[in-house]
Amino acid sequence: MGRNAAGESFLRAYLQHNNHLKKYIFFEDSRYLSSFKNASTKLYSSCDFEFITNNNIASLSKPGSIFYPGPDISTFAKLRSFSGHNKWGIIGITHTTSSAGAMDAIVQLFTAPIYSWDALICTSNAVKSNVEKLLTYQFSFLKDHLGATKISQPNLPVIPLGIHCDDYTFTADEKLISRNSLQINEDEIVVLYLGRLSFHAKSHPLAMYQALEAASKLTARKIVLIECGWHANDHIKKAFSDAANFACPSVKVINLDGRAKQNRDLAWASADIFCSLSDNIQETFGITPIEAMARGIPLVVSDWDGYRDSVIDNEQGFLIPTYMPQAGLGSDLAIRHALNIDTYDMYCGYSSSMVAIDVNKTVHAFAALFNSEELRFKMGKSGINRAKSIYDWSIVIDQYESLCSKLDEIRLKSNTKILNNTYPARMDPYEIFSEYPTEIVDLDTIIGMADLKIDIAKKRFSDYKNLAMVNYAEYIFPSEKDLDSIFNSLSSSPMKVGELIEHFSIKKRPFILRSLCWLIKLNLLKLPR
Repeated sequence: MGRNAAGESFLRAYLQHNNHLKKYIFFEDSRYLSSFKNASTKLYSSCDFEFITNNNIASLSKPGSIFYPGPDISTFAKLRSFSGHNKWGIIGITHTTSSAGAMDAIVQLFTAPIYSWDALICTSNAVKSNVEKLLTYQFSFLKDHLGATKISQPNLPVIPLGIHCDDYTFTADEKLISRNSLQINEDEIVVLYLGRLSFHAKSHPLAMYQALEAASKLTARKIVLIECGWHANDHIKKAFSDAANFACPSVKVINLDGRAKQNRDLAWASADIFCSLSDNIQETFGITPIEAMARGIPLVVSDWDGYRDSVIDNEQGFLIPTYMPQAGLGSDLAIRHALNIDTYDMYCGYSSSMVAIDVNKTVHAFAALFNSEELRFKMGKSGINRAKSIYDWSIVIDQYESLCSKLDEIRLKSNTKILNNTYPARMDPYEIFSEYPTEIVDLDTIIGMADLKIDIAKKRFSDYKNLAMVNYAEYIFPSEKDLDSIFNSLSSSPMKVGELIEHFSIKKRPFILRSLCWLIKLNLLKLPR
């Protein structure tokens, strides 16, 4: 999936281009630590890491900001509240924004403890517009339903995904070897599509097939189409094959499994032209056109979402017009998805079925490139310059650094009123369930020993803590030193809890207070009546 590739690419960039001497890595699950260490050693071995987990989450104040590779920063903001809302900033990023989970994550930003020192990176101007619309409609709902009058939302900077441009440099010899291995003749022009092969959830190929066939006949050129990707199942694989045989019988189609790096390298090295006529709402940025520019080949891509930011029409290639129905004509599709009548795949498939690509313009774009090696070279060179100057990770990672600095400045200077409560749905259980017990043990409660002799009490404690049904809760055990102090204080007579805990430091008193209930549970202490 694109987000997986983007995540791996970002991690590599963070390790190689981030300017800080120490790099901070947060793990929600420490089981992944060894896997990360192995991967990071291969990517960049000289890093000085500090690893942070939920056990020491407050240490995130050291880097000042945390990058979370998805849009669901609300959950992390709630976890931050236990340490303090202004202790660090949270930066999320959009990938697809059409899924139910992604859209829910975005609208939940208004009801989470999100502040001006947080950010949700939008990878394209098109997706920023999409996010802003979702937030506008959500605020309108909150205003009408709850009378909301103010909102707090994250920054929405536009920062593109990056690539490692050097990965897409191939020599003339490598191109020749790759084409020979695929039995591609010198007089054949190779058009490449690279990515998931899904007509309902990625890119419908029919417009590409139709245009290739027409342009091939128009120019009398021999065309090879490489589809380097992967099908979700045999049904989809057959659908692609049947459509290609029907719509572009004059074009030689080569299928490569794009999950294997050697196949992707073969495809990139062999290609003369890149094509991606994305028409699907699940797309937000599109990394493959950037890779094609780094490769130095011209592009024929749809004028759709992030592609519009990446490619300048008639410079690095051609942007093909796209058309969709007006607002208000897709409500039934959204409702069917919400009611689980249609799966997410079908929701994407139905909606994209009414997004059209201008096939005639695509034919003319292909024909122009088929007829002119000079044009292909000119546009390819422009693509290399654009990829290296804008999209190489060495450039993009600096934008992340600048964003972190900006958010730190806002956070440290802010006089925003900070919420007093932490995470309402994760409050102290002894507060929200306080009506359950007969009595609350507090500072005025009188408590005493269940056994008059301390040595008997200590022996019973030692025996109890070896039981599986007791030692599972070892985290809450008082230390032996603290236990001795409690027993010694109560050895002569019962006393008020408030007087008992005065023997301990102020910081430790809350933990001793609750441990008294645990000792009552084990019948080592009691409430005299």
